Amino acid sequence: MADSPRIWGTLDPFLEPGEAMGRTAANAGFLRGLLARDPFDAYHFFLPDRASASAHEALLAREFPALHRAGKFRTAERLALPAALAEVPYHCFHLSDCITHPASLARLRNLHAPDVFPITGTTHSLSYARYMRDFLAHLWPGCTPRDCVVATSADAQRVVEQFHASLRQGLGLDPDRFPAPRVARIPLGVDPAALTPAPPRAKAALRRGLGLAEGETLVLVFARLSHDSKMDILPVLRAFARLFAAGVDPQSVRLGLAGWTGEGDTYLDSMRGLAAGLGVRCLAAARPDEAAKADLFRAADIFLSAVDNLQETFGLTLLEAGAAGLPSIVADWAGYRDIIVPGETGLLVPTLGPADTGELDALAPLCFDNHAHLLLAQQTAVDVPGLAAALARLLAHPEERERLGRQARQRVEQEYSWDGVVQRHLDLWEALRASPVDREALRGAAHPLHLPYSRVFGGHPSEALHPGLALRRTRAGEAVYRGQDHPVLYAPLEGRIVPEELRRLLLLARTGIAAGDLLRKAGENLGLAPERAQALVLYALKHDFLERVHA
Repeated sequence: MADSPRIWGTLDPFLEPGEAMGRTAANAGFLRGLLARDPFDAYHFFLPDRASASAHEALLAREFPALHRAGKFRTAERLALPAALAEVPYHCFHLSDCITHPASLARLRNLHAPDVFPITGTTHSLSYARYMRDFLAHLWPGCTPRDCVVATSADAQRVVEQFHASLRQGLGLDPDRFPAPRVARIPLGVDPAALTPAPPRAKAALRRGLGLAEGETLVLVFARLSHDSKMDILPVLRAFARLFAAGVDPQSVRLGLAGWTGEGDTYLDSMRGLAAGLGVRCLAAARPDEAAKADLFRAADIFLSAVDNLQETFGLTLLEAGAAGLPSIVADWAGYRDIIVPGETGLLVPTLGPADTGELDALAPLCFDNHAHLLLAQQTAVDVPGLAAALARLLAHPEERERLGRQARQRVEQEYSWDGVVQRHLDLWEALRASPVDREALRGAAHPLHLPYSRVFGGHPSEALHPGLALRRTRAGEAVYRGQDHPVLYAPLEGRIVPEELRRLLLLARTGIAAGDLLRKAGENLGLAPERAQALVLYALKHDFLERVHA
């Protein structure tokens, strides 16, 4: 109906405590962009337990007080999800990652929701060996044309499609019986107002504060400073050595190495030592806060990223560099080639990777992820002569740096603002809702990767509850019915075992009754679904409110 409320749901917080970088920064930016626009009547968050739901509600209240006062947020534990899906007309559910929960959520939706709302989830790193199992979960009979993976780059879209294709081929899965979610492309974004180019006098002051001489060019690498999860810095140092061998004055340029480092990690110190040996002067900043990070971007002249790691599928720092008005020299890699327009906003440096990884394919599931990533990264060559040539070009032509940086800023404003990214999601959700689905055909679709507990573990108990089992209320059950005693409900049971429903069930069993009749009447009189009625009967038996009547 036209006046039905538009309600957005998720299983994720999007805002997480701790340092915001990479995935966490992207998720937080998306939620802030969504709530700044505020296109929905309410926003529902279903988190793992009550404690995390309460903590998240407090966080939302602090960061978005007006929306909180307006009652736009609902935070609940995930055990409340089936009832909510049956009661609330959700417009869509959006997940902060496409990996973990979309198929499981879709099965609950198909079972309980009156409408098949779209379920979407965003790609981040895609290169973990275990993700073959996770993407296998995407392929199941209950997947609909309203389910969609949101790939952040053209290469991420290709990767997701290759996951699905490889699984189909390897397992002989019929695409009609095991459909896959759609894959749409929407990039990540930034807030262009949060990081702007520094005016000349402000930039000069920032540079003096960093100890840079007048006329010295700062080439900034800002990333996870890790050889096994982002990039090897050594080829960058080799490129600088080539520059100096070609006649560039080592005093005219400074390499900035900044970003996240792990506790006790010595990689940055090792790179600084190697840089000194090659005559490369470094400005190092480990774990800068957001203000210091902004100062580094605004003080720099060139942004550089020689990424070589399969974990990188997009390149959020490239957007930050563009917002700061920096030209970029980056590896021709995955999502980087979507962001950088060669000769207009920066320069791309060729990369070369392995043609065959058969042995590593077999080894990777037995290794730590960072070991597999490092083995692959060390077979990925960012062209060092090409990197040196690109640096030489921009070092020698300040006017080209200025032009590229100005156009990079314009491109970020036009293509990569969070407001524009949110609009593309809104358009996607509307398009997905218009896709035809067979609602009734979905209800009985079981997911082949969901563990069928009652079947697999059916031999554990002596027998299963069956319709002919004779039951009756006990003395303890009568006390509960009369309000003289009260059931003990452990935290996860609250909301699932409802005391008033229990009392009414005990009324139905005041004399003797067959379990099948009791379950039927629980459905008719209490409005309980069969499985919920079964749970209530078994709970009452467990706690001696009902007992078996033996012949």
